Amino acid sequence: SLENEAQLFLLGLEERSRHECNKLVNASWNFETHLTPENNAARAAAQLEKSRWDKEQWQMLQNQWKHRWQRLKDQSLRRQFRHLSILGTAALPEDKLSDYNNLIAEMKHIYSTASICDYADKNKCDLRLEPDLTRIMKKSRDYDELQHVWEQWREQTGAKMPDKYDYLLELSNLAAQMNDDHDMGNMWLYPYESDTFREDMSTMWKQLKPLYEQLHAYVRRKLREKYGEDKVTHRGPIPAHLLGNMWGQSWSNIYDLLEPYPDKPPLDVTQIMKQQGYTPEQMFRLSDQFFQSLNLTAMPQEFWEGSILEKPQGREMVCHASAWDFCNGKDFRIKQCTEVNMDYLIVAHHEMGHVQYFLQYKHLPLIFREGANPGFHEAVGDVLALSVATPRHLKNIGLLESFTIDPESDINFLLLMALDKVAFLPFGYLMDKWRWDVFNGMTQRPDFNCDWWDLRYEIQGLKPPRTRSVSNFDPGAKFHVAANIPYVRYFVSFVLQFQFHKALCLKAGQYSQFDPALPLHHCNIYRSTRAGNALSDMLKLGASRPWPDALEALTGSRVLDASVLREYFQPLENWLKKDNAMNNEYIGWEMGDDDEDLCNESSGSLLQVGLTTIVSTLLLLSYALLR
Repeated sequence: SLENEAQLFLLGLEERSRHECNKLVNASWNFETHLTPENNAARAAAQLEKSRWDKEQWQMLQNQWKHRWQRLKDQSLRRQFRHLSILGTAALPEDKLSDYNNLIAEMKHIYSTASICDYADKNKCDLRLEPDLTRIMKKSRDYDELQHVWEQWREQTGAKMPDKYDYLLELSNLAAQMNDDHDMGNMWLYPYESDTFREDMSTMWKQLKPLYEQLHAYVRRKLREKYGEDKVTHRGPIPAHLLGNMWGQSWSNIYDLLEPYPDKPPLDVTQIMKQQGYTPEQMFRLSDQFFQSLNLTAMPQEFWEGSILEKPQGREMVCHASAWDFCNGKDFRIKQCTEVNMDYLIVAHHEMGHVQYFLQYKHLPLIFREGANPGFHEAVGDVLALSVATPRHLKNIGLLESFTIDPESDINFLLLMALDKVAFLPFGYLMDKWRWDVFNGMTQRPDFNCDWWDLRYEIQGLKPPRTRSVSNFDPGAKFHVAANIPYVRYFVSFVLQFQFHKALCLKAGQYSQFDPALPLHHCNIYRSTRAGNALSDMLKLGASRPWPDALEALTGSRVLDASVLREYFQPLENWLKKDNAMNNEYIGWEMGDDDEDLCNESSGSLLQVGLTTIVSTLLLLSYALLR
């Protein structure tokens, strides 16, 4: 029968696909964990081989199945054929494909090896993003030092990329056109299987914006009290370098300036972790133990042997944290330049979530070994981290000495969570909003940077420390732009993870909308096998069904729903509204007459305009983490 023939055809491809995939992931791992020209050459060769195989199997599919696979009755078979019928960047001619892969490797290399000079000691020029600059952005409260670090990082990364990025756009769109699509921005949205995805994201942001604006107004006032009205105005955007993070995407590092009730016991467990002599491996063991308590899969021995959990001495590597599936059903790894602090404890859970997903769907055909959509993959570890971060859980595992449950401690905790989860939302949305416009040609080369700052202002309410110019390329100072990895998945994930959390908390009996003693933000699903089994049922599906099916399996709902995130933060939102009103704080932002321009169209040299449009599909073997 047709079904049997299809089954045999797909089985015939599977073995070779796993083999080619494994070779490429190994070569990529070797390159990213040790950046040498030799490893780069090996990566390039493996990438080309993998693309040749992709093209070969696509060709076989066209020759033997072009008009036949649509007639298959079996839904799973039809879905595998549909996935295989999209070739992606492998459609490019080999010389162009080589250029494409090398451009990304070069930009990653620029990003991962960039260093800047110290603010106080101009002769010390070996400061790296991790750990040096991250530490300064986190701890320094010196306006000028922060500005120096913020500007110099962009000088050493993004500013070196616009020519490469421009060519990458051209190649990406050429690949899209060879896949019968208009531009790569469209292709990036294929995994979401929705015709209205961009509109849906815009609607979702509108639902979340009122909460963000209250948080923004509160933070602006506290920063004004710290840095003065000349630096932070009453109604203006917030200077982007004051938020404790290189991209202003998470604000939890300036919690000390913002804490609503400073007399309550502290929530950051970094000091206690250090006192207890925590190591990076122990942080991951703790996370592994949480997964096991839910009756989920323990990390295999290969994971502990193969992973790189702290930065090795004396060699260059890509420090950006990521989780790796080696396509053989037994080798899974994480690479992360872990520091012992609470931030990294949460990041460790995020990365472990990816690996748990890999373990849950390893029985599926390779083509289905993906998240139900890319946002699902980012949400798994974060859901667990929502439980881990609760004061009750931190006390259980010996990381908090004392905590009290009272309304004031609650507001402190919710503000700390919001500085991560709410502050991130506009950034998670605008990264790809900018790239969609670059891909489809709405934003052309001379406008790359100014259009970027228009979005940063309009959506995030931020401004640069001083006017930027067209010769800067600030998007390239963010890993996912340099590495050409789509980003809207994180925006989707931040909404999804609260939907997952609510469903799991209900199953664990840790939450009830009718019982004020069991609010969503107190819920800790630790040790609930009922919650764990429900999560497992969803993860096991991988990408074998459209994502609304997977979402429904866990939550009973088929749609992304921002109202759950709003519910989680409701007590904080009420408090912020009151506090902002009491202080006559302006909600929103506007440019005043005295404000400098965000970005100057003419300053610097007008870069020659390439034939431009934008961006590309990395084989998303390594799910790059948010941070």
